[in-house]
Amino acid sequence: MSWNPTIEPGCPDEVGIDVIETLILPRARDIGGFEARRALPAPKRQMVGPFIFFDQAGPAEFLTGQGVDVRPHPHTGLGTVTYLFRGDFHHRDSTGADQVIRPGELNWMVAGRGVTHSERTSAEARSGPNSLFGIQTWLALPDKDEDMAPAFEHHGKDALPLIEDAGVKLRLILGNAYGETAPARMLSETFYADVMLAAGSRLPMPDDHEDRGIYIVDGSILVAGQEYAAGQMMVFRPGDRITVAAGERGSRLMILGGATLPGPRYIWWNFVASSRERIEEAKAEWRARKWGQGRFDLPVGDREEHTPLPE
Repeated sequence: MSWNPTIEPGCPDEVGIDVIETLILPRARDIGGFEARRALPAPKRQMVGPFIFFDQAGPAEFLTGQGVDVRPHPHTGLGTVTYLFRGDFHHRDSTGADQVIRPGELNWMVAGRGVTHSERTSAEARSGPNSLFGIQTWLALPDKDEDMAPAFEHHGKDALPLIEDAGVKLRLILGNAYGETAPARMLSETFYADVMLAAGSRLPMPDDHEDRGIYIVDGSILVAGQEYAAGQMMVFRPGDRITVAAGERGSRLMILGGATLPGPRYIWWNFVASSRERIEEAKAEWRARKWGQGRFDLPVGDREEHTPLPE
């Protein structure tokens, strides 16, 4: 498949290292039995396109009976993306969604004016030793969609477009890139993909999106002759044609980006908004715990506990 024929093979060496606008070294933190690495928001870069939060969860290993229990908690003004390499999550939310997600599948939840969800290791996975490794990210919503009704979509592995060519295996998770469009409904210009590169193979970045970034999950890549290892995110200058090359062990990447949003975005705990007033309104409603009487309710099937508002 010829999916970006205008990119010449020598391009990785024909650009300067200054094509990387921002290099991000994620912060590691323990979130209850396993480590997460947070790339966004970063001190020098809050967003890449609409992506405002980006966490690598794990890899982590659990004994029989153990797993992850993320209690019901709220979101506003964003869409959440769960994508796993290993393990599973049992997702429940206040729209009525009840869905186990497994590797290569997509859970896309749009919070809009307010949603509550939980994510727990499934009972099936807990029946034996199990592992978790994946990426969770949030996309800030355009102003016009901040007050929309919450929604949830699940798309199986076979529904996500797959491109394979010359040592490249790319699964498009969200948005559009390389002539393909993923099935989830997007509210702003977006692309997000899981990419596996064989040693020495090359990936041209989409050149039809304003913001473009790469997170290195495994292995390494070369940009302008310099090698970058796993656990780093780079954001490229808009407009430059970029091709990256896999290192000698190959690499696995998440590529992401899209159009920048007009105006600032504020983020506090699990809330994202175009104004501080919206954040304060969401905080007050969650603190009040009047489930089902305002913007927040508890998930169907998981109503026995919730995560309190941080003080």
